Amino acid sequence: MQAGDLAAVMRMNNGNVPAVSLIDLDELQQDVRLAEHALVMTDTATSEPHGFCTTFASGINEDLGVNYAWFAARYPAFVYLDRVVIDTPFQSQGRGELLYAEVERRIRATGNTDLFVCEVNLQPRNEGSLRFHSRLGFEQVGEQESKPGLIVAMLAKRLV
Repeated sequence: MQAGDLAAVMRMNNGNVPAVSLIDLDELQQDVRLAEHALVMTDTATSEPHGFCTTFASGINEDLGVNYAWFAARYPAFVYLDRVVIDTPFQSQGRGELLYAEVERRIRATGNTDLFVCEVNLQPRNEGSLRFHSRLGFEQVGEQESKPGLIVAMLAKRLV
């Protein structure tokens, strides 16, 4: 993710609330600075980003939210998928699987952990994301109320 991608990333992210939380430029810049991975997918015809994700490795001593903290309290080493969005016109074309596969390839390449984690909304329920993660081999390892009225499934996948 480059500085020139940030406006498109914010547009995609904020157009997909409540599946992901709202983000402003300062928070996005901090996320990119702290990220283990800050990846964008681009449309070959226009070179415009049409998908992105950010991940954080375990051991970061900054406040990355209650969901990151939940995993940090339970697992010594992991890579946490914080945000992932595929722009609406590009959804249901296998691009999410490609983005996850690239993150998994990079996690394996470092050898620092074999645990890939994330959360998905249970309330309000994000059925499509729950099916997607299940299909990719993620399993529910817990749940928590992230914010009043927002309950999430805590998911993990061992990369063996």
